[in-house]
Amino acid sequence: MEPAPGAAENSKLRHVEKDVLIPQIMRERAKELCSDKVQAFTKCCQETGLLMVVKCRRENTALKDCLVGYYSDPLFYEECKTEYLKQREEYRATGIKKKRQKVTSNV
Repeated sequence: MEPAPGAAENSKLRHVEKDVLIPQIMRERAKELCSDKVQAFTKCCQETGLLMVVKCRRENTALKDCLVGYYSDPLFYEECKTEYLKQREEYRATGIKKKRQKVTSNV
């Protein structure tokens, strides 16, 4: 099966897309996937106030490790790139920018 005309052109990424837009999607998705660690760190910070730098090290390390794990995963990058290309294609076809739906998990 041959690719659609312009398919190669449609999958090319500009500098800003590679270095800004796709990493932005990665950060949003990683925060959602690490939401339990985000909540633990937030709770710790709220409870300890100014001492959070000292008291919340364990939560901060767990959150950072979770996020960096996603940021450095080439498969995760490809998933986010595919999501971005799909959004871009939809925008080019309709002219309507679609906002990502955020998953909220309020406890």
